[in-house]
Amino acid sequence: MDTKDLDARSYTDLLKRYIETSDEQALYGAEQISKSFIKNHISPEEIVHLHIQSLLEIYPEISNQIQLSMNFLLEAMIAYGLAHQEYQILREKQLKIKSEIDVAAGMQSMLLQSDVPNTEEIDIGVISVPANQMNGDYHHFVKGKDGAISIAIADIIGKGIPAALSMSMIKYAMDSFPESEMSTNAILASLNRVVERNVDPSMFITMFYAQYKPTTGKLYYSSAGHEPGFFYRSKTKSFQEFEASGLVLGVDPDTTYVQSELDIEKDDMVILLTDGVTECRKGETFIERDEILEVIKTFMHLPAQEIVNHVYRYFERIQNFQLRDDFTLVILKKVV
Repeated sequence: MDTKDLDARSYTDLLKRYIETSDEQALYGAEQISKSFIKNHISPEEIVHLHIQSLLEIYPEISNQIQLSMNFLLEAMIAYGLAHQEYQILREKQLKIKSEIDVAAGMQSMLLQSDVPNTEEIDIGVISVPANQMNGDYHHFVKGKDGAISIAIADIIGKGIPAALSMSMIKYAMDSFPESEMSTNAILASLNRVVERNVDPSMFITMFYAQYKPTTGKLYYSSAGHEPGFFYRSKTKSFQEFEASGLVLGVDPDTTYVQSELDIEKDDMVILLTDGVTECRKGETFIERDEILEVIKTFMHLPAQEIVNHVYRYFERIQNFQLRDDFTLVILKKVV
């Protein structure tokens, strides 16, 4: 007699014992048999079938109504067993996909990592938080030998693993440029050709690229369709939007970009962001851009990193801690 037959015999004996005596030890025995059923991959419908056969053995004269009810239960369990099996298969696939996404997210974080440069002249704060596991935003810093600081902030139109791979390609393309020797508009033009040749036509990338050069005290910048940032002029205590326009990367390989410049003085601030900041919502209503500036004003006496941290926490709270889009904010504060 195999294990399956032994379990069936034990099940019948325990069922009879419990019906006749209400002995809780029989219930304990049923629990042990259930573990054996699981171990031997016995399906729910097989268990119901076993229960029906056991009842018929114990009560050969069982009423027709009870038999019909058991048959109904058996059919229900057959359907349940099939649905449960499909569910388990889907769950295993989802767990596998989640595991792969976890690995991809970790690789993305490592590949796109960009250290914030240390400089006595410019205090830099940055925060970038993905709405989901994969981040569709990107920021990039380079410090030149002459002390120049290059900053890129980008947002890919398209999400998930393809977006992450595209951003990785952009990152390595940027690493190949002699950035301190190239103007901001030349860098965007070069990246545009890379994106147009190598990125799926359904995806586009917006980017704002800036260089601060201490030798001139100027910020040079260009935009490829990116969300306009803000400039705070300490002398007048006023904010203004960056006036920069240009076609998003990847549309036309022959697109040209314009480089603009701005004098940066002590206590001035440069605020760069993605649309995950400007499109934060209170309920179903988008916030006004002025509200972003009011929040920044509240914390602008703090170091740059503390400013971006406080701003992020503020907008995280008003969205009930559920980001609808990737949130990236960069602040450069001239301290000397």
